[in-house]
Amino acid sequence: MTPKNTICLWFDGTALDAAEFYARTFPDSRVDAVHHAPGDYPSGKAGDVLTVDFTVMGIPCLGLNGGPTFRHSEAFSFQVATDDQAETDRLWDAIVGNGGEESACGWCKDRWGLSWQITPRVLTAAMTGSDHAAAARVFAAMMQMRKIDVAAIEAARRG
Repeated sequence: MTPKNTICLWFDGTALDAAEFYARTFPDSRVDAVHHAPGDYPSGKAGDVLTVDFTVMGIPCLGLNGGPTFRHSEAFSFQVATDDQAETDRLWDAIVGNGGEESACGWCKDRWGLSWQITPRVLTAAMTGSDHAAAARVFAAMMQMRKIDVAAIEAARRG
């Protein structure tokens, strides 16, 4: 059954590669279906992969091989809540190590230009808790980081 709401992500001929990477990297992720173009279209030929139905951490997505016209930007990102430093490291390293790039404050981009926030739950809890002084210390610590360091966040929270 087709989900009522699906995220459509635009790719330049690499939707299947991206979907397969996400399926290998993130839990509760998979490639659900690959659809080939029934005829020629502006950025491809009949028989090329046109769309890919896939799931990323339980979220239904459609990868559209629409050509080079549109690029991903930081205006859209997946935010992944991680349980510990090991999970944070594994996901960050998978994205960055597969042709991606680091950014600031737990953000990185995959090789297709899609942005990811790899966010340890301890960071979110500290930033949204009732201790405003701890939240300010954690925020200041986070602003100095690329990949989030859980031990440094916990130290900042404790003061």
